[in-house]
Amino acid sequence: MSRTPSASKKKIPVTRGDPRGAFHDLFDEDEAAELTMRAELLRGLHAWLANSGATQTAAASELGITQARISDIKRGKISSFSLDLLVRLAARAGLRPRLRLAA
Repeated sequence: MSRTPSASKKKIPVTRGDPRGAFHDLFDEDEAAELTMRAELLRGLHAWLANSGATQTAAASELGITQARISDIKRGKISSFSLDLLVRLAARAGLRPRLRLAA
């Protein structure tokens, strides 16, 4: 049985967003830059947690935070973390965070 689109369905044009990421589509340039950095650090910490094999309690002890904060990292709660805290946590995890500026 073949399916044909009904006449009532309209085609929605697809446009490409900002190649730098979704934050640049939604926020001012300065806020988008910070959110992009926070998201990258949070992803790195999430990967570190997944690869470490440690319990949330052990990971929390290693990073010097509570188990609830580890849970926030695992759930991707970006609004729960400042940029400076994420940098410190990434350094404690041995991820060696670095900043690169481009013109």
